[in-house]
Amino acid sequence: MVGQVARDLVLVVDEVPGPGGTAPVRQRREVLGGKGANIASGLAQLGAPVALVGVVGDDDVGTRLIARAAADGIATRNVVVRPDCATGLIVDVVADGWRYLEDLPDGVLLREEDLPLDLIERARAVVVQLQQRPEVALAAARAAQGRVVLDGASEQLRDELLACADVVRADHREAELLTGRTIRTADDAISAARELMPKELVAFAVDDVGNVFVWDGGELVVPLGDVEVVDTTGGGDAFVAALTFALTRGDGPEEAAGLAVEASAAAVSHAGGRTRLTGR
Repeated sequence: MVGQVARDLVLVVDEVPGPGGTAPVRQRREVLGGKGANIASGLAQLGAPVALVGVVGDDDVGTRLIARAAADGIATRNVVVRPDCATGLIVDVVADGWRYLEDLPDGVLLREEDLPLDLIERARAVVVQLQQRPEVALAAARAAQGRVVLDGASEQLRDELLACADVVRADHREAELLTGRTIRTADDAISAARELMPKELVAFAVDDVGNVFVWDGGELVVPLGDVEVVDTTGGGDAFVAALTFALTRGDGPEEAAGLAVEASAAAVSHAGGRTRLTGR
């Protein structure tokens, strides 16, 4: 798993106060977070051996996050501890909806020299989270010999990244950015995915519609379910973890799609991105 590592602070309040106002916090959670760590944690919960490639600062927070990841069953020897850098922080405020505040210093982004190329080459699957520098994401994708799963979108080096991809997953905004098309319906998403088509599978989230999956010779639309959405934090991460896990163990596209949607629903039904996943 090549991606972001951060401290995730979740604050649940009845309402967000206006300027000069205050509000009591009803629930507070501080956990290992960041999209890369969330996906790695999901894969570990599902029973997959997983190594995390990311960056923390040389502070107490970074030390605690590495320990938490190791306790979760994630291999952490390739988590870089960056000198003179603060570990990333993501604050998730949950009230009448959710708001994200991010403090992600430049130092917590991966550099090409941080990549353990021998590990990436040996992995059966490599998830590359595209919040990293495009040239670093591309170096990781090109080094991979197994399945390459791209999570997100990048305007820079788009075609080069897609050429390496077996699986592409994007939310609605990212799907429009990747394809350069307006997506309003499931048919729009299917058509856009067909044009984009990597080697194996495309999974697009479509607002107010659901999840659209497209592969060579097939397609599937999974409508939004009856799950009460409390907080979207971690929903996409759980989705990517379950989709990667299922495809890597040999599930077909429809079975993998079912597990991914189920995992995402579990994640968004509570505050914070930390979700307990099972492989059925």
